Amino acid sequence: MNLEAFDYHLPPELIAQEGVEPRDWARMLVVHREGPFAVAHRQVRDLPEYLLPGDVLVFNESKVIPARLLARRPTGGRVEVLLVRERAPGLWEALVGPARKAKPGTRLRFLSPRDLQEVPGLEAEVVGMEGEGVRLLRFQGDLLAHLEEVGEVPLPPYIRAKIPPERYQTVYANRPGSVAAPTAGLHFTPELLLRLRGMGVELRFLTLHVGPGTFRPVKGDPEKHEMHPEPYEIPEETAEAINRAKEEGRRVVAVGTTVVRALESAYREGEGVVPGAGETRLFIRPPYTFRAIDALFTNFHLPRSTLLMLVAAFLGYEKTMEAYRLAVAERYRFYSLGDAMLIL
Repeated sequence: MNLEAFDYHLPPELIAQEGVEPRDWARMLVVHREGPFAVAHRQVRDLPEYLLPGDVLVFNESKVIPARLLARRPTGGRVEVLLVRERAPGLWEALVGPARKAKPGTRLRFLSPRDLQEVPGLEAEVVGMEGEGVRLLRFQGDLLAHLEEVGEVPLPPYIRAKIPPERYQTVYANRPGSVAAPTAGLHFTPELLLRLRGMGVELRFLTLHVGPGTFRPVKGDPEKHEMHPEPYEIPEETAEAINRAKEEGRRVVAVGTTVVRALESAYREGEGVVPGAGETRLFIRPPYTFRAIDALFTNFHLPRSTLLMLVAAFLGYEKTMEAYRLAVAERYRFYSLGDAMLIL
């Protein structure tokens, strides 16, 4: 399918600038993969009505780190650094802008975002270039120990409002490493998790650290689009719970596209989901045969995005685009802090 097939009109005022409170009062569009197109307009707090005892609900417990940093070059000029991932101890892949000001050999000292003063004990050297503004930085000093002091939580470019950093974290975030939130999980409250567990739904967790590639639009032919690598880890107990459910005919429900990509990347024919750590570049688009999941809880995604293509692969292209047209007409809120969609 060509890129234009995944375009749709979205009025700018439907891009959510802040989250609903309580979180689970966000709207939820319910749609089924089988049968004719039909929807229900509900709220996330109604999710227990659509799940069954024995369903396995899988969450991504990655935590957003304060990955946006401001640095000063020896000449006094400033650059902005967005950490992407740690390649080796002290060696980080980062997006640096303006990139032309950060050639190999450039030394950077980092500034407090509160008073723009240099933070002692932390600096980095640019030791490599990899195109599109990507730089390799070797840090002197303990970056993670200074991160809360020098960094800010990066928000998607379409969120212009100031929101508290904790509103861009899931309530169960536990494993630091993402530069963007696994946003489907932002709808869950401790109370909703308790209700689900109390009715016999199995809650299981994995980690996929979201990189800035999640905001990268597809340009040109989708077949030629390359995904940025993202690290994931699936605990043994999560893999066992999923494989047992699949054997017994119970449903595996993914909370978010990051969970889908991690599970599908870790699936092996004859073995099921294999536990352990890995790295994924999996780009799911129509047509695709899903092996690990049976249902998906997700947000509404950007036009022409890899995330919208994943949804279309799961729900079907025609139903997906019809659901999005309906969501626009019904004034659902879109993107990271917006409303949700449950695909059964």
